[in-house]
Amino acid sequence: MTHPHDPSAVARHRAAVLAGRTGDLAGARAAWADADPRVRAGALGSLERLGALDDPLLGDALTDPDPIVRRRALTLAIERPAIPLGALLDDPDATVVEHAAWACGERPATDHVVARLVTLAGDHQDPLVREAAVAALGSLGDERGLDAILAGCTDIATVRRRAVLALAPFDSPAVRDALATARTDRDWQVRQSAEDLAAIVGLDDPHDDHTD
Repeated sequence: MTHPHDPSAVARHRAAVLAGRTGDLAGARAAWADADPRVRAGALGSLERLGALDDPLLGDALTDPDPIVRRRALTLAIERPAIPLGALLDDPDATVVEHAAWACGERPATDHVVARLVTLAGDHQDPLVREAAVAALGSLGDERGLDAILAGCTDIATVRRRAVLALAPFDSPAVRDALATARTDRDWQVRQSAEDLAAIVGLDDPHDDHTD
């Protein structure tokens, strides 16, 4: 494995990235075969820029042994509906799962993906994954994800912030109750997000006592 500060790998990574800007297709293809994952990740971007990143190659990148490459591949696969991303929601690396959740929220989702996002939002030990899953469910606006989003409103602050925003596509008594609670949250960012969304849905100010 290449040392993270290997000067040679740093130079090769730079060359891999520049290949896409200079039209060096041969260099980009050679970089894709490099032993260093950072170089391979750079090569993916250059191949995309040069119009040479086909679906089979991108599919291979999604199963690359290194999470650096898998994460980069996920960002490039969002606009490729023929490439399924659901398997990456079960990746052994939490950072890849986080990226996969965000990516799945940016495209139409299968029943399996929605169900998996619901599970991740509630059960994953990494709060970044829970946050990404909640955000994806909000982006999808699928009613099957609403309970998970509502549960996210009681998670740690970073997840609560995202969960409140994820309520935007929905309107129900439970959603309004969650917004009312969020407007008194101890975290100011949660409160601000709830205030902004409450204004859109026309929720009364909880500080108004409506007395004469």
